[in-house]
Amino acid sequence: MQSRITAGRIEHTSFRPDDGLDLDALRSYRYARVQEQLRANDCAAVLLNDPINIRYATDTRNMTVWLLHNPGRYCLVPAEGGAILFDYPNRNCLALAPQTSQISEVRLATAYGYQFVAEHADRVCRQWAAQIRAAVSALVGHGADRLAIDRADLEGVDALRAEGFHLVEGQRLLEVARSVKSVEEIECMRRSLAVADIGMQRMRDALRPGLTENELWAELHHANIAHGGEWIETRLLSSGPRTNPWFQEASARVIAEGDLVSFDTDMVGPYGYCSDVSRTFYCGSARPSRAQRSLYALAVEQVEYNRALLRPGLGFREFVERAWPIPARFNDQNYGCIAHGVGLVDEWPGIGCDATDPTQMDGVFVPGMTICVESYIGEVGGTEGVKMEQQVLITETGHEVLSLFPLESGLL
Repeated sequence: MQSRITAGRIEHTSFRPDDGLDLDALRSYRYARVQEQLRANDCAAVLLNDPINIRYATDTRNMTVWLLHNPGRYCLVPAEGGAILFDYPNRNCLALAPQTSQISEVRLATAYGYQFVAEHADRVCRQWAAQIRAAVSALVGHGADRLAIDRADLEGVDALRAEGFHLVEGQRLLEVARSVKSVEEIECMRRSLAVADIGMQRMRDALRPGLTENELWAELHHANIAHGGEWIETRLLSSGPRTNPWFQEASARVIAEGDLVSFDTDMVGPYGYCSDVSRTFYCGSARPSRAQRSLYALAVEQVEYNRALLRPGLGFREFVERAWPIPARFNDQNYGCIAHGVGLVDEWPGIGCDATDPTQMDGVFVPGMTICVESYIGEVGGTEGVKMEQQVLITETGHEVLSLFPLESGLL
């Protein structure tokens, strides 16, 4: 796909999301990254419950959003060899099971949550843990006790420990594995961002006084689903006085002449890759006010200043120390982070605004990381605010901006 900006509009040619992508290479790279982390942390295997981690390791999905809150699908990835996928407990899922070289076997999951088995949960959970023990022994051998796990409830943790497992916090391993993207992953991300561009252009074209926030937000959803995308993680779109403070979700409010409209795509597009881009539009034909243009200019300045710092070898703490100083009147409502990782969804690292924060992350930007640079400018008690965000690839020599959708010319 090729993209270009013509007269302030994004245009795409030859859009085919599945054209020419080496999915075998993508899957092999991601699976190897997981197994490298297991070996580096002396773990026999990792038990993945988070559908995002399962997608990363095996490139398989099944009712992803539903299973985010109804645990009934999991995957066991050994440090060497193929994985066992435990799919949703309905026999149809065996017949529909995906075929990838990373999966050695597909079985039906044992779901022990209260929704599935109610008062039988304790007994079924012990059966589940025994099945995991038997599967680890079959994959790795008897005596393999260090098992990483990305998430589990209290019953599951107790049952696995009763089976003799030493549990290792697995989300850290997966976040580190996911943080550096392959060439194929970057291509997936570019295609997801192209769909986001189509959606944002639909929004820009549709924006007019009298449209509700929900109606405008639906344009992005339409483009995403129509082009093979998957879901949108939030509903962060607001207009006029609802743009301050940030984090207000789209509503039935009618957008008025002269309103700012701010939004964050948070869009999981084709191949499951996230397009996390924020823009602020102006609704109407009159010239935006001086106050609106000032807010917009500051948000653009913050993103551009911080983006320009990004390069391989730069430490996270050094980045924060050198970052754009947020004016005091906006500090109480700043976004909360100045940058974060992005891949299948938002990822490690999450880099806060305060260099003196004792929980500020250590680490270094390396080539292949994809980073979102954030800004929200709106003061306490202010009438409006501006959200801005760019998605960036760390390269061998610096960085590349991946999010191509143009800025709002009338606000610049």
